[in-house]
Parts: sequence; structure tokens; C-alpha cells
Amino acid sequence: MLAQRRAGENLAKGLDAVCDKAVGLAGRMVPRQRQFLERAKRIVALEERFTRMADANLREQAAQLRDVFRCGRETPAQLELAFALVREVAARQLGERPYLVQITGALALEAGCVAEMATGEGKTLAATMPATIAGWRGRGCHVITVNDYLAQRDAAWMGKIYRFCGLKVAHIEPGMSSADRRTAYWADITYCTNKEVTADFLRDRLALGKCRDLSSALLAKMAGGNIGQIDRLVQRGLHYAIVDEADSVLIDEAVTPLIISGDAPNPEQIETFTQAAKLAAELDSERDYRFDYRYREVELTAVGKQHLDELVEPLGGLWKGIRRREEMVIQALTAKELYQQDKHYVIDEGKVVIVDEFTGRLMPDRTWRDGLHQAIEAKETLEVNLPKDTYARVSFQRFFRLYRRLSGMTGTASEAWQEFWQIYHMPVVVIPTNRPCIREYRMDAVYATEKSKWAAIVEEIKQGHETTRPILVGTRSVRASEHLSQLLREEKLEHEVLNAVRHAEEAQIVAGAGGAGKITVATNMAGRGTDIKLGRGVAELGGLHVIASERHEAGRVDRQLFGRSARQGDPGSAQAIVSLEDELVQRYAKHLSGSLCRRYGGSNSNVSSRLSRRVFHLAQRRAQRMALRQRKGVLRSDDWLEEYLGFAGSEL
Repeated sequence: MLAQRRAGENLAKGLDAVCDKAVGLAGRMVPRQRQFLERAKRIVALEERFTRMADANLREQAAQLRDVFRCGRETPAQLELAFALVREVAARQLGERPYLVQITGALALEAGCVAEMATGEGKTLAATMPATIAGWRGRGCHVITVNDYLAQRDAAWMGKIYRFCGLKVAHIEPGMSSADRRTAYWADITYCTNKEVTADFLRDRLALGKCRDLSSALLAKMAGGNIGQIDRLVQRGLHYAIVDEADSVLIDEAVTPLIISGDAPNPEQIETFTQAAKLAAELDSERDYRFDYRYREVELTAVGKQHLDELVEPLGGLWKGIRRREEMVIQALTAKELYQQDKHYVIDEGKVVIVDEFTGRLMPDRTWRDGLHQAIEAKETLEVNLPKDTYARVSFQRFFRLYRRLSGMTGTASEAWQEFWQIYHMPVVVIPTNRPCIREYRMDAVYATEKSKWAAIVEEIKQGHETTRPILVGTRSVRASEHLSQLLREEKLEHEVLNAVRHAEEAQIVAGAGGAGKITVATNMAGRGTDIKLGRGVAELGGLHVIASERHEAGRVDRQLFGRSARQGDPGSAQAIVSLEDELVQRYAKHLSGSLCRRYGGSNSNVSSRLSRRVFHLAQRRAQRMALRQRKGVLRSDDWLEEYLGFAGSEL
């Protein structure tokens, strides 16, 4: 197994960081794919040995291997034998025998790598092999999924394999009691989401009280201390995790903090947020303040500060404090300028509900911290809820670094190989597809204005629809998906819309998106954990055609969207139709895109060229570098808190 970061180990700095990068670069030269493929071929060669066995003999062989792995004395040959056995069990219990490439991906997971496996290549089944080995080792295995539905589905679906091999399998879901959660975590293999497992970790940290970790609590119990601390814990440790959609969980959501909070009654604050929103509405964006959308910062000008002094003079109270009032108004201005309805949040039943920008799904159990959520409620003139006190918090990035062993699988990882190595010490291994991918990539079509872009997208949909090819259009926000839906209605084109507002029928919409003549408009919701299967006769028409209406900050997200088509050797095509007014280039290549806009003078025609396409590539690179710096900054901040405030122990 590869040398991963020790649980809780700080990020390398200075010369150590340079050496660490060099090790990662050298590791890229190791032919891991070829090595895993050769081992996978040896495992496939063992097939005949197990197909002749009766079920009783196969169970007996599994029990013998379990004893070997429990003692930790297995050899490489025994590992290959175990993989071959699990492969045979999968064939008998599910009717699905893992292919050579799935075994290759499973070996990469067992070795502590990130396995890049294309959409539809069977990541869920591949994970059963290393998960079974981890279960036999007796220290538990967490299989992390991106939503609660998948955790329940995969535990039930793959559970037949685990139970045949003598293992217990369970899943975590919202609303479970502490007793049920404890039982689930003590199973050999536990399926859960990153949010649920992290929340349970934080609750256990609170239960431990002054004890720094589980070892300290056990010593205190032996010494006659508070026994209740141990009894309240639900997790038994963080030994091994297999993370599905690893780039989403470990990178895109890496700096998202999961917080355990409680009420902090202070009714006076509610009126303060409302007053701040009113004050922000009276300030002028050209004279009183400046905002930088790229860095998501707002700054009051000297004139603005003077204007604010005049506005708050009759208010009194905390508004007399210069620093406090400026902080409150900047927060209100941030809510006003940088957070948009139907993009960053929606209003559902009179409440502000955050939209996950990476998946497009609603997050009703999440709130922005430091008063931002209340500032947005005040901006929208909704009932302002009291802010809460934070009892414990940890970023997903820091939490997953606490596992002693970690591996991941996703359809898009190669672009982020440096970050996977620097943050988690996990190399990326690209697994070949079972059948050759025949997806047709069309050159990006670039338009000068957003209006002309949408007109071109509608025209592309009309032309494709005439041939009855199914079409999937990806948008970055609820607002964009609703706008395109309106344009399609004007053209009398029947279609389905999948976004954070219309999410109830997600499974049915995605399942039918590959049917002949289907038009589906979706935010990123359709990009994770779902397969779009082609309807009858669609392959002969050219398969699913995917249109991206904008490029994302991370090229991986674009590739996830394009990966909806041409799965498992099916035909399909993909194209991005973008404009120089899109958020990505306006935020990260503002001067260059502005120069091109002036050159084309607001032309409504296609302005595609090598230079115009290059602008989007440059903007993506800048966005990805900035995001990486931010994630490293958050991790270093967490390390500082760990060192000086003693928030999180080295392990639970």
C-alpha cells in the first residue's frame, strides 16, 4: 500500500513542500495502470478455480481468507485470490461478473489511489472487492456516497455480496437514532454520505468533552472517570474510507465546513440585520463601495464610509461603533451583490435554501455562517432567523485526512492529480474503459453576447430534435435553466427541466433522458451518480447529444457533463456553446474577454476562433489555481487551530 498522509498530519511547507511535489511528480512516472492490469489478468485467470465450487465450499473459502486478513498476514497472492473469490460471488449473487477493468480499478482502490473510471464503467461494483477485504480486516470500512439515496441503494444492492462473504453491511440515513447509528457503524461495511459521517464525528467529539481522543477517553474510563462519554459515541474509529465521486467530495466540497451549532438567543440582532439591509440599499455601487466578484470581496470607499456615518447617525446603539457598523453593512452588501436568487439559493416556503453549486441540489439543512444567511434573509425581506452559536466545526478536507487509509473513485480526476497528491497523498490512476469510447467532441462555439448564445443553443436543439436524437443541455444555475425553458416553450418544443426547484422527479427524468426525441434541461444535478441509458433505436441516430451552456470553473465538471453521453461504448456527442459575457470569463479573464467584446462590437454571430476559445481555457486555469490556493489556505488555518486551540484530535 502507498504511503498516505498520517491521520491529522499537517500540510508540508517550504522545502518539505517542494520535496513532496517532486515525489508526486516522480510517482507519475510509475506505470501503475500497467501493473494493476497485469495483476487483474492474473485474477481473471483464477475464474475457473472458483466457478467449479459449490456455494458451501465458496463460503468456506471466504471464511478461511477472512481469518488470514484479520491477522494481517496476507500475501499479494492471497489478495489476488480474495479478489477472484469476490468476483465469483458477485456473479452468483448479482448476475454481474466484474470485468478486467473493474478489477483494475478495485486494485487501485486497495492500493490507496484515486481510480478514474468513466461514467457507466461500474464503480459501485468495483468497490465491493476492496471493501470486502477491509471488512475482513475487522476495523470497519466506510463507503462514502454523494447522497442518501445512493447510500441506501448501494448498501442493499451490494449487501448480497458482503453477506455471502460473512460480513455485516449497513447504511446511515438522516433521522436515525444514536443506537441505530452505533449499530450501523459497528457493521463491517457502512455506506454513508460525507455529511452524515462528518456530523457523527463532530457529535462524538462533543461527547468526548475534554478528552482529546478515544484513547484518552478509554484511559479516563479505566481510571474510574466518566463512563458515559464512551457510551455516547456512535463511531468506532476512522480506519478506511472509499470515497465515491472523490473529486466532488475531496476537492469541490473540500473547504465546506460542517458545523454543529445551537441556539444563541439575541433578538436585538434580528433588527440589526434588517437595518443593515436597508442601509446597503441606500449605498451607491459606483460611489460608496466596490465589489470584486472574482475574489468575492466588498470594500467601502472613503466616500462610502462618510455616507454611512450620515445614514446611521439617527440609529444609535451598536451603530455608533465604526468597526461594527462597517462589518454589518459589508455583510449586507455581500448578500446584495455576490449572492443571487436562483443561483446561489432559492426561496422555498418563505425560507432561504442554499443550492449546492456543484450538484445543483437543494441543501435545506445548511446555512451560511457568520451572519451571511441572516443578511440574505433580510435582503429578501423574509423572516430573519437568529444566528446560532458554533459548538464544533471541521472542513471535509480536514476530516477525510483523519482516516488512516483513504481511496477514491470518480469519472474525472486526472486534472486534479497534483491536489490529490499534495493534500491526501493519493496518486491518480486512469483506468481504461471496457469498450472504446466513441464520443464525438465538437469544437466550442463562442458568441459575443449571451443573447446570441441562447439563440444558438435553441437552434442547435431544434436541429437535433428534428432527427429525434435525445438532447441534454447543462446549465450552471436555476435561473439559466428556467430561462432556456422559457425559450423552448416559445418554440413549442416539449422538454423536461431538472433543477433545484424541480427536483422531485429527478430519477424519472434522468432515466428517460436517453429516449428518442427527449429534450432535457438540467443543472449539475444530472451529473453525479446517474446513468442515462439510450432508448430503443437511439444509437442508430447518433446517441445522446450533450450541450454545455457555460464552462465551469473546474474543467472536471464539464467533463462530468459530457460523460453523460457515449457511455459503455455507445455513440454520442458533446459541445459547449458559450459567450464572452459568461460568468467564467467575466470573472477570471475580464480584460481579455472585454477586449474581444469591443473587437466584435456586440455581434450576434458566431465569433469562434482559436483566441476566443483560449480565453475560456485561460479563465478555467486561473479559477482552478485560485480554488487550490483557497483550499490550501483553509487547511493551513485548520492546522493552526489544531495546534493552538486543540480542536480536533489525531483520531477518534
